[in-house]
Amino acid sequence: MPASLDATDATRPSDLRGDLALPRANGELVFAEPWQARAFGIAVALNERGAYPWRDFHHSLAREIAAQGSGAAADHYYARWLAALETLLAERGILSPAEIAARASQCAAADSHHDDHRDHHHANHHHD
Repeated sequence: MPASLDATDATRPSDLRGDLALPRANGELVFAEPWQARAFGIAVALNERGAYPWRDFHHSLAREIAAQGSGAAADHYYARWLAALETLLAERGILSPAEIAARASQCAAADSHHDDHRDHHHANHHHD
C-alpha cells in the first residue's frame, strides 16, 4: 500500500492523513457542492450512531482512493468518499445497492428542486 495510504487506523475524520485527508482551505473543510457536505455528514453521523467503526470507513476510503488514484480536488475526493460510503453500507447490509440508488435519485431530485427554488428567489431579490 502506498505510504500516503498507510495502514494506521483513523478513529475519527480528523485522523485521516495523506491522500485520505479531508480537503481544507485555511483550516476549514472545503465542499464544492452541497452533496459533498451531505455525504460527509452522513458518513460521520452513521459512525456516531454506531452503524460502523470509523476504521471501517477509513479502510473503505483507502481502498477506493487506491483503486481510483489520488486527486487533491474536492470534487474527486468526495466522489471517492461517497463511493466508499456506498460500498461500506452495502457490505454491512445497511442499505442494498438498489436502496442506495433510490436514495441518490431522491437527493438529486431534491437538489434540483432546491436549485430551481433558490434561482427564482435570487432572480427576484427575495431572501431564502
